[in-house]
Amino acid sequence: MSSEHISNDNAAGTQPAVALSEVVRHFGRFAAVREVTADFAPGRLYVVLGENGAGKSTLLRMMAGLLQPTRGTIRILGETDIRAVATRMGYMGHAPLLYDELDAMENLRYFAGLYSIHDDRVCAAAIERVGLNPELKRRVGQYSQGMRQRASLARAILHNPELLLLDEPFSNVDVKSAHEMARLLGAMRDEGKTVFVVTHQAAVMEPVADESIVMHTGRLIAREQGIPQSLLSPYARPSEVRR
Repeated sequence: MSSEHISNDNAAGTQPAVALSEVVRHFGRFAAVREVTADFAPGRLYVVLGENGAGKSTLLRMMAGLLQPTRGTIRILGETDIRAVATRMGYMGHAPLLYDELDAMENLRYFAGLYSIHDDRVCAAAIERVGLNPELKRRVGQYSQGMRQRASLARAILHNPELLLLDEPFSNVDVKSAHEMARLLGAMRDEGKTVFVVTHQAAVMEPVADESIVMHTGRLIAREQGIPQSLLSPYARPSEVRR
């Protein structure tokens, strides 16, 4: 089956942050992602939308190198070997990837070591940036779901990645915290990062989104500038969140 190439308006000569060519992913006989071909320019914030089972999380996990495509090519930051750019990416999935028996600072200190970062000020800055107190000594296992999501985001941005891939970062997060997280993601885009956010709460991302990517039954069916009103959920949109 041939695929339709859905591209954005990349400037001439600009290398895409992410390039997908006829990407397919099967789980047994089930096609979770079907013939996706698209280029995504750097320094933009993309919101990935679609109903449950549309293939959003599967596509994001392939971009992160956590799943291999059944066929097709994925090029991340100019490399087809995603391992070569793993330290230039940050990923936040459904699992927080935190140690419950450690506090936030202890968790980030551990992950910082994996990136050869040995400065507690870097860890503290990441924790503060997501709205947590680096002096809080409570174990992560005692955190609320919203606090766990913030700590997980701090882990994902700890090493100042060029590409940030977030899967449902607002899951079980209160409205105020979701808007604060969205504002942070917009600030990271303004710093030149490329950000992908899979979410069902499209309205939270509306003030900062550059482009919405719509998936349906494994296919990328549309790309829209910003988030059109027709794609917005009933999730609250406070007026104070601005790009």
